[in-house]
Amino acid sequence: MYSINKVSSKEAQQLIETAVSEAEKINKSISVAICGPEGELISFLRMDGASPAASRIAQNKAYTSACDRKSTREMGEFMQGKNRPAAYWGDEKITGFGGGLAIIIGGKIIGGIGVSGLSEEEDEHIANAAIKSVYL
Repeated sequence: MYSINKVSSKEAQQLIETAVSEAEKINKSISVAICGPEGELISFLRMDGASPAASRIAQNKAYTSACDRKSTREMGEFMQGKNRPAAYWGDEKITGFGGGLAIIIGGKIIGGIGVSGLSEEEDEHIANAAIKSVYL
């Protein structure tokens, strides 16, 4: 059973464990961050070998997807389509790099997950696999 209002610390750990397992299957290293619906960090892990930049990017992806209630890929497409750079929001954490997903249960945002270190498609695939493993 999952929490109703926000990702619990236990769920956050399960999400991270699944993301790491998915990255290990392809012999890659990632950073993964989980936040609550307000964008506050709940849990974070940087695998050995993951780039230092991936740490901040993963956290920003989790934050963006939770606060803006959409995937970071969608956010990036919105920014490009409207010619609005991330600075438009006045929030240095907003990012449009794919790999961040809102965690939605029963139509309600309970948090966000951000994965960074691989291609945007691989990051998003891993984030999606983690959500499915914990909430489906």
